Amino acid sequence: MFTGLIQAIGVVKSVEPCGSGRRYEIKTPLAHEHFTLGASICCSGACMTVVKFRHTKCGQTRFVVEVSSESLDKTTLAAWDVGHSLNLEPAVRPMDPLGGHIVSGHVDGVAKIVAIETHENFTHFTIAPPADLARYVAQKGSVTLDGTSLTVNAVDEKDTFTLMLIPHTLEHTTWGLSKVGDTLNMEVDMLARYVERLLGRA
Repeated sequence: MFTGLIQAIGVVKSVEPCGSGRRYEIKTPLAHEHFTLGASICCSGACMTVVKFRHTKCGQTRFVVEVSSESLDKTTLAAWDVGHSLNLEPAVRPMDPLGGHIVSGHVDGVAKIVAIETHENFTHFTIAPPADLARYVAQKGSVTLDGTSLTVNAVDEKDTFTLMLIPHTLEHTTWGLSKVGDTLNMEVDMLARYVERLLGRA
């Protein structure tokens, strides 16, 4: 489980084929205590399993994840190349503060940035979700995009929705590198899915 509060930005250092999938080596400034074999880490919204890791002399960590063809087809991971920046969050521990909201790291679909407007104290992003996920997005509700827990500012008639991001978020996540047309891993609030399921049964 994750909270959607990004703890570091990682960088893809190598990409190799792995059967029908791929193997990525990622460099991160995250402390070594977050890494054990089999540990879960959220990489731009996708929960990945650490299959190898090593600590460098400069105090950074390099870890390896293996991605299936299913994940490549259903997420943005197929577009990751050497130099690509990632939002990283280790799995939450019992003693960690539960900020953000409950995030599983299971990507529901791929959204797209359709507009960006820069203002003095915030940046306004307009996001187009996949058509089948639009119904789960509500004004002032939570959504996870590329692993970041965000609050929906507004939803318009075209089913696009807007976000207001402060400079701190832009500086400490990959949102500061975003461009119009970029795609994002999207996970809807799991509470919305359960409510839909329960109301459907009723």
